[in-house]
Amino acid sequence: MAEMLTTLGAWNWLIAGFILMALELLAPGIFLFWLGLAALLVGVLSFAINPSWQTQILMFAVLAVAAVPAWRYFARSAGSRSQSNPFLNRRTEAMVGREFILDKPIVDGTGTVRIDDTIWRVAGPDAPAGSRVRVVQADGASLTVAVA
Repeated sequence: MAEMLTTLGAWNWLIAGFILMALELLAPGIFLFWLGLAALLVGVLSFAINPSWQTQILMFAVLAVAAVPAWRYFARSAGSRSQSNPFLNRRTEAMVGREFILDKPIVDGTGTVRIDDTIWRVAGPDAPAGSRVRVVQADGASLTVAVA
């Protein structure tokens, strides 16, 4: 084992990095990716400065530990970018407060309204076709409206 450690070189780290990243593809969890990235960085640094095996292991440990906060930072910033469209996959909630013109009259509490290329079922007080209505509540695929 001691002989293996003394022969650590840049190629060993590069191969280990690629193996760890390949294992990440088989068992995704983002953990092995960062260890693989740390190993690749140690391999590249080993080509440049040719450190001792102790320094190489120390560099790997430091880079692997530093990868955890980096991972959390990037995950958090990616999460905040996905919030730029808060109504993504919640289309009906985006309708609340908007006004539309009835496509078909509301009779006995139900009617339809055309929104973009879709006809939506609406519930509300009876109103003739062509009336302006405001969406006050969204529940699933139906909208509750009030005459504007």
